[in-house]
Amino acid sequence: MDCVLSDAQRKYNNWDKVDPAELFSKAPTEKKEANPKLNMVKFLKVEGRSCDYVVLWLDCDKEGENICFEVLDAVLPVMNKPRGTEKTIYRAKFSSITDTDICNAMNHLGEPNRNEALSVDARQELDLRIGCAFTRFQTKYFQGKYGNLDSSLISFGPCQTPTLGFCVERHDKIQSFKPEAYWVLQAKVNYEKEGSLTLEWDRVRVFDREIAQLFLNITKTAKEAKVESVSKKEKAKQRPLALNTVEMLRVASSALGMGPQHTMQIAERLYTQGYISYPRTETTHYPENFDLKGSLRQQANNLYWAETVKALLSEGINRPRKGHDAGDHPPITPMRSATEAELGGDGWRLYEYITRHFIATVSADCKYLQTTIAFSIGPERFTCVGKTVISPGFTEIMPWQSIPPEENLPNCERGDIFPISEVKLLEKQTNPPDYLTEAELITLMEKHGIGTDASIPVHINNVCQRNYVTVESGRRLKPTNLGIVLVHGYYKIDAELVLPTIRSAVEKQLNLIAQGKANYHQVLEHTLDIFKRKFHYFVDSIAGMDELMEVSFSPLAATGKPLSRCGKCHRFMKYIQAKPSRLHCSHCDETYSLPQNGTIKLYKELRCPLDDFELVLWSSGSRGKSYPLCPYCTNHPPFRDMKKGMGCNECTHPTCQHSLSMLGIGQCVECENGVLVLDPTSGPKWKMACNKCNVVVHFFENAHKVRVSAETCESCDAALVHVDFNKAKSPLPGDETQHSGCVFCDPVFQDLVELKHAAMRHPMHRGGQGKRQGRGRGKGRRPGGRPNPRKPKDKMAALAAYFV
Repeated sequence: MDCVLSDAQRKYNNWDKVDPAELFSKAPTEKKEANPKLNMVKFLKVEGRSCDYVVLWLDCDKEGENICFEVLDAVLPVMNKPRGTEKTIYRAKFSSITDTDICNAMNHLGEPNRNEALSVDARQELDLRIGCAFTRFQTKYFQGKYGNLDSSLISFGPCQTPTLGFCVERHDKIQSFKPEAYWVLQAKVNYEKEGSLTLEWDRVRVFDREIAQLFLNITKTAKEAKVESVSKKEKAKQRPLALNTVEMLRVASSALGMGPQHTMQIAERLYTQGYISYPRTETTHYPENFDLKGSLRQQANNLYWAETVKALLSEGINRPRKGHDAGDHPPITPMRSATEAELGGDGWRLYEYITRHFIATVSADCKYLQTTIAFSIGPERFTCVGKTVISPGFTEIMPWQSIPPEENLPNCERGDIFPISEVKLLEKQTNPPDYLTEAELITLMEKHGIGTDASIPVHINNVCQRNYVTVESGRRLKPTNLGIVLVHGYYKIDAELVLPTIRSAVEKQLNLIAQGKANYHQVLEHTLDIFKRKFHYFVDSIAGMDELMEVSFSPLAATGKPLSRCGKCHRFMKYIQAKPSRLHCSHCDETYSLPQNGTIKLYKELRCPLDDFELVLWSSGSRGKSYPLCPYCTNHPPFRDMKKGMGCNECTHPTCQHSLSMLGIGQCVECENGVLVLDPTSGPKWKMACNKCNVVVHFFENAHKVRVSAETCESCDAALVHVDFNKAKSPLPGDETQHSGCVFCDPVFQDLVELKHAAMRHPMHRGGQGKRQGRGRGKGRRPGGRPNPRKPKDKMAALAAYFV
């Protein structure tokens, strides 16, 4: 379920009728199904009817706990009433979908946690109210002034904005970086016949050229390098901690090249298929009762790491390192063996990493010998370090972590002399930091408490989708001009809007709600009051951000290209292609929204009979659908049954030649309320398209003219169509060139109609008896004698008789 502004008072969902500040307190909220087509609430009520007990098997995190109570809201009213104080609601706690875990959960049922559910409710409502208020104000203010922002929504989010702030902070460091020259002294010595060693200067580097030259001159007088000391020390590279969500996301981005959002989607699929344990966890410590050997045995016959696993089982596994126990779920581990053929692609790559990481946590540390030789060349000291692997340990299963092979150092002892082959001065420059990688950003978000292990991928994905940052090679996040200006604007007005401090404090309060240590209503009211005050100050100070916008973006009047004439002043309006695409009349200072995700062009210089605006044509491509629209009517619906955003193919004007009333043919073959409308621009490859969904019907190729008649079919009530064919290419019998009939029922037309993008077919196209099987549109009439294009609800079943 999603937390949304309530439909009970629809004015709050209208951006033009309500001051965004009212969203902090006055606007009511409600929970709605995220996917209404699933009818999940209705399904739960049917399933829960007359039940005596409910066992809740939801994801075992705070969000899952919240869904528990959403389920109970649906089923409790229809369940049988408990007998006395009998307990009827149970909660199953599990971390993987395996027989053992499921049986164990069923044998230890608990209760759903109301406090954790309330903490999620609080987070959802805070994010909704704060995000909506700031987003509406910003979007309306700046899109009304600038034409090349290239973003359909200038959004703000309590977590999203600090996430963007990290990216811009790194960008600012890169831009303000001034390279500085420095000098390094490097020496090479010979040993044995052909061997040579490169020595590192103990002073590392100096920033004064004259001083560096002085050291070079001193060192060059010496002909030999003397060994001052030789130390050998056995060291260990520790095996990794158990895997949690944040580390999985980091590695997936940096090593596998997979974005955080994509990684979580794959991890959730692997979990639901039973290949891994629950992928949302902050814990890096295995519980004392965790069956490490049992999980390891699952992998004993896997082709990729069978030898390593069998060796561990026979020699005895190593006790994993003690990590952090967050008290939520065990670390992410494989639950059963799999192959690349089973999972394929990114699914296998992520599973392979999770499994190798798990095996590594119970493997031995990597042990190596580090040899350090200290040299003196004149008064200056140099060193040379070498590493030799003693025991590879966990790096056998994680070879990318292995100690890189290095040239062996010569055997020597204090006082030995080596001839110098070269001493030189290297001039270098300090380098700026690179743009943040996703892995680095995830680390920063975790460190500052921005988002949760479940929501971090969502926030990163949002700043990318909003065109605030772009993902460059190496999955580095480069802020766009818009993202940079927004963050600089927040810093100028109120830095707390973009700094992680205030959100981190809110997250701590939400955690207190989950622990039962803070009151849900008090936290909600206090936080909303803080952000409401910040919002008012932001609105009053918006000129500060606007000054930055003026430097980076062009005003609407200076953007776009002339396209169609305004119906008020009859001057050309400019078409602005940058998202969101729109038309702007600089003389009237009016902006008109257009349908998105398609192309817009002038429609034959025809005008709307209602307001004299020139029509434009929207098209989704040659294979899709297209329809004309009036810029003014689309933004200011002229009839009660029209909604904002509708084109001429949904306009109910009774006599306009472009309207639904004149071009509507029949009910859509798929959707509930759609009408198939003739596309008058589609000739000679004529088609009609649904004005609601993506159904397109191709017909009458090579016809000169196709017109919709005022008469209707006796069988299905669809409007008759009059077709005028080319004499040389006419498909009609007897060299006829003209014919009128029903697109669906006329036997002459049946082979000339082809349905696209639809799952159902008309029986007439397969020789079926369409005339005898169904009914079409209702016989209600509109002014002008046109058939009523609205589909009566009781005719859905009858319409289905046409299609199988």
